[in-house]
Amino acid sequence: MHFDLVDLSLFRHVVEAGSITHGANRANLALAAASHRIRTMEASLGAALLVRARLGVTPTPAGRTLLAHARQILGNVERLQGDLAAFAGGAAGQIRVLSNTNALTEFLPEVLSAYLARHPGVSVDIEERLSDEIVGLVAEGAADLGLVAGTVETGSLETYPFRRDRFVLVVAAGHPLAARPSVPFAEVLGHDLVGLDRASALTRFLAAKAGRSGQPLRLRVQLRGFDAVCRLVECGVGLGIVPETTARRAARTMAIAPVALDDPWAVRDLTICVRDLAALPPFAQDFVADLRLPGASADFAEAVAGSAPKICDTTRT
Repeated sequence: MHFDLVDLSLFRHVVEAGSITHGANRANLALAAASHRIRTMEASLGAALLVRARLGVTPTPAGRTLLAHARQILGNVERLQGDLAAFAGGAAGQIRVLSNTNALTEFLPEVLSAYLARHPGVSVDIEERLSDEIVGLVAEGAADLGLVAGTVETGSLETYPFRRDRFVLVVAAGHPLAARPSVPFAEVLGHDLVGLDRASALTRFLAAKAGRSGQPLRLRVQLRGFDAVCRLVECGVGLGIVPETTARRAARTMAIAPVALDDPWAVRDLTICVRDLAALPPFAQDFVADLRLPGASADFAEAVAGSAPKICDTTRT
């Protein structure tokens, strides 16, 4: 049995993408070459690694075992490259980041731009996911760090504050609620809503809040992005609940009006989550330091040194 680093990296990409085609693209391999490598790995092992179905692939028990070892080996190689890069005149390596929509679109670009300017040898692979998906993938070792909503349970992951935002109601410019300075969520539930799909952490969160008030969440249209929500609100399809930063930006080009929500839970923390900060390569630790909420870094050196991490004091709602 002989697997090289290209094999292990390809297999990790295939499983995480749920598709040989998408995994090959992520690994920068032609589909035919990727398929041949997977078949050769299975022949060498003498067991199937993937269950192939019409909608994609999933790992077999042998595949899950290989995936766990592949992630560990590839992580060690990445840390080795980072440690040795210091002797070659600078840090080099890759950081794998998973981010929810709000963090990716509203806050990450500026931090990323400044970081990459100081670390020319480092590349950052960013994938947009839902917050609860991110937590599971970071825990499995599929990414170095995640940026998630503070409303999701992060389990044993180390967490650090990223940014604070708030939810607001967005309505079409001519809607009667547009003239209100604020509105309670209970009143919003009397209207049709445009929101993210029902699998999203935000929609589940809002549905739970609605359930406690004894009213249903009347989702008329479900989408994957906040900008699309604002566009349909502008067209009068329904009302939307989005991050304030998104609403303010969208209001510059769309005929919508942000309206504050009275409810205390409308204020939301965004959180950085990692499995073990001290185990990350130095250049990845630097990135986490850059990401952290300004003014919240007094204890960061202790966390990097291996002391108990500072757990972000988020409001669990």
